[in-house]
Amino acid sequence: MVKKIMFMMFFLLSCTVGPDYQKKEIYEDQKIAQNLELRGQKTQISKDWYLMFQDEVLNHLISKGLQNSPSVLAMAEKLRQARLVFKKGQAQYMPMFNFKGGYSDEKVSKNIGLAADSEYFSAGFDAVWEIDIWGKGRRLNEQNLANLSKSYYTLANMKAILSSEIAKTYFLMKTAQEKKRIAQNNLKLQNDIFQSIEDKFKAGLTDETSYRQSLYLLEKTKSLIPQIDAQILAYQHSLEVLTGTLPQNRADAALFSSAFKPKIQFETKQLFDLPVNIIRSRPDVRASEQALIAQNAAVGQAIGALYPDVSISALVGWAAQNGTDLFNHKSNTSSVSPSVIAPIFHFGQLQNQIEIEKSKYKEVYENYKSTILNAVAELSNAMVQVRQEYKANEHKKNSVFQMKKALSGQRQKYESGLIEYSALLESQQDLLSSELDLTESLGNIYTAIIAFYKATGGGYNENTLAVGN
Repeated sequence: MVKKIMFMMFFLLSCTVGPDYQKKEIYEDQKIAQNLELRGQKTQISKDWYLMFQDEVLNHLISKGLQNSPSVLAMAEKLRQARLVFKKGQAQYMPMFNFKGGYSDEKVSKNIGLAADSEYFSAGFDAVWEIDIWGKGRRLNEQNLANLSKSYYTLANMKAILSSEIAKTYFLMKTAQEKKRIAQNNLKLQNDIFQSIEDKFKAGLTDETSYRQSLYLLEKTKSLIPQIDAQILAYQHSLEVLTGTLPQNRADAALFSSAFKPKIQFETKQLFDLPVNIIRSRPDVRASEQALIAQNAAVGQAIGALYPDVSISALVGWAAQNGTDLFNHKSNTSSVSPSVIAPIFHFGQLQNQIEIEKSKYKEVYENYKSTILNAVAELSNAMVQVRQEYKANEHKKNSVFQMKKALSGQRQKYESGLIEYSALLESQQDLLSSELDLTESLGNIYTAIIAFYKATGGGYNENTLAVGN
């Protein structure tokens, strides 16, 4: 008989109503890999991918940002809260024990018959246990664990975004810095030419138009520098905010100590050396899937609300009129109170709540699909951008080389009186424009590579979560 009772208790406690989560194989990894032309290699992206740029200032900024960014620190606290909620939920359907002690002195009305006054001391322990027969507690733990995992992956995604944003902003600043250097170098060249024009003008060897054109180009190039300085300062302010520092209205010399010189040789072939599950393992995609798991558990909890709640309360203690007799064995008292609460008439509330949770599940499911689609598009766009920027860069390098040769020839012709100054002026403007375009292209290559690493998950592609930490 005892074995039968124990078997029935085990059966009831192992019953979990509601649908179990089934992994959604939408947009299968193999199809995604085919779409992106991935080779399916086991290449692992490191969280320290930015070290490839060999820039100590950048390394310091990203490290500082990951430690000090208010957004990261706030999300870390949210993760801690989710972990505590999970631990709290694990205890919700466990027996609860309390100690009670007190004194009662009750004076009863003389007009209610035979009732008598009472005065007594009491002490003891009570216990309450809501038995999780239908698995509402297990569904709650399932939901809390999924929410914990979601917070974990959201934090990882935030770190990946922050690292890429700092790197991108840093190289935008370095690009602007290089543009300033080019403008200053061109200013020196244009100033030399202007001095020559001015001397000829004063000697009556050239007309006023050439003099004014040369002065115009000089002033136009000078006007670029304050604009570039404003860009540099704006990028520096962005970096300070990203790293949790109060922006300052002055330039930080440390950020300008190194020249903008590309030091990496990025093989575009490695764009395709990625595992087939690279999209599924991105932290934002994992977070979206955990939200789906959590909502599936919420459906199970809503279904569980249709079934009776079974609980047992018990009391073991002592009660006596005199405090000195309180712990006498004759003062022992105890009680056991099992109870069942079954929903009967709730006017459709419980059924409607189930439908609400199911509708939320469909919504989260569509969001999950959208997250995967956006992740594929982001990686695809980044791969295309890297390849195209490298191709464009080769052409722009050649255009600068050719323009320098052309300007040198044009200057010799002008000095010999073979061409008008307007032809030399056009060559000067073309050189400045081509050099600025080349610098912009180098910056675009850097930002494209950064976008590629961000699109792969930025190295935050772990499969495990340490719940107890």
